Amino acid sequence: MEEVIEQLRELNEPVPVPLELPDEDLLVEIEEQLLINLPFELREFLLKVSDVVYGHLEPVTASDPQSHTYLPEVASVAWDLGVPRDLVPICQDGRDYYVVDIEGEVTLWSGAEGELTDETWDSVWHWARDVWLES
Repeated sequence: MEEVIEQLRELNEPVPVPLELPDEDLLVEIEEQLLINLPFELREFLLKVSDVVYGHLEPVTASDPQSHTYLPEVASVAWDLGVPRDLVPICQDGRDYYVVDIEGEVTLWSGAEGELTDETWDSVWHWARDVWLES
């Protein structure tokens, strides 16, 4: 995990208006909005690297409700499209969503098929290393 965080920090692209990292209180508010507990590793991810801008993928963020990557908004849209309600989206990629379950496993949900695929990663950090860092 630390290695992935370090890599993301090094590759963070400068932007005119940098994102901010959330704090624990903000994540509790988001959980209350979503009516679901955030998986532990997603919480860590949001607290440590949700301000990173890199590649073409844009993972969810938690500090700016006006952002198109704001977790409650992304989750609302994903759930409306058919993503199972017990899964939390971590990133939208076109019509597809990378989603995480309460145990921390990440799965790709296909928008074209309207179902989960066989593509999985053991954790949000494995997904960040194998997918986000490769984007």
